[in-house]
Amino acid sequence: MRIDILTLFPEIFQGPFSESILKRAIEQQKVEINLHNIRDFSSNKHKKVDDYPFGGGAGMVMAVEPIDNCLESIKSERVYDEIIYLSPDGEVFDQKIANQLSGKKNIAFLCGHYKGVDERVRENLVTRELSLGNFVLTGGELATAVMVDAIVRLIPGVLGDESSALSDSFQDDLISPPVYTRPADYKGWKVPEVLLSGHQAKIDEWRHEKSLERTKERRPELLK
Repeated sequence: MRIDILTLFPEIFQGPFSESILKRAIEQQKVEINLHNIRDFSSNKHKKVDDYPFGGGAGMVMAVEPIDNCLESIKSERVYDEIIYLSPDGEVFDQKIANQLSGKKNIAFLCGHYKGVDERVRENLVTRELSLGNFVLTGGELATAVMVDAIVRLIPGVLGDESSALSDSFQDDLISPPVYTRPADYKGWKVPEVLLSGHQAKIDEWRHEKSLERTKERRPELLK
């Protein structure tokens, strides 16, 4: 998979992409991530990428030209399955979308900033709009990093145990059951006996029951 990220602040991604699972995925060439500074595609001599909104109002708006120029540059080399704009009013990102996007070959993310992008970008240049939830971030960079992490870990071969991702919360519209490790008894806090029984059918049944219980208690809307 190849992921291209259009941003005004590429340095933000250095931390998330240089550690843990994402770092290994990049090193193993399971994913290629490329950062593009939108300022490099501005025709303004000062590399300005924003301007005041028509009609007045507070804040600045990212201009259409440098974004279009940047997208034209990367699209000249390949066809993109999705060009995604990160927006508070976009479709709320979830595990099903992560699963869907993990099977794509080429994805681009456009990180907005300030008061957002010129509406003509949304009308003509992107294929999908996604949101992390009903709140506003300073820019789309952090949301993009979160989504990339959720997507890349689902690519076959990225996790050491591929079945691990299949048992994550939300994969079957349920929250994951409780998990335990050694010691079996710590300060009198004991691991459920069924998990020590070695009876896999009973363990699987227990885990499913606990998943249902937790989902009903904590996220009942998932059961609808």
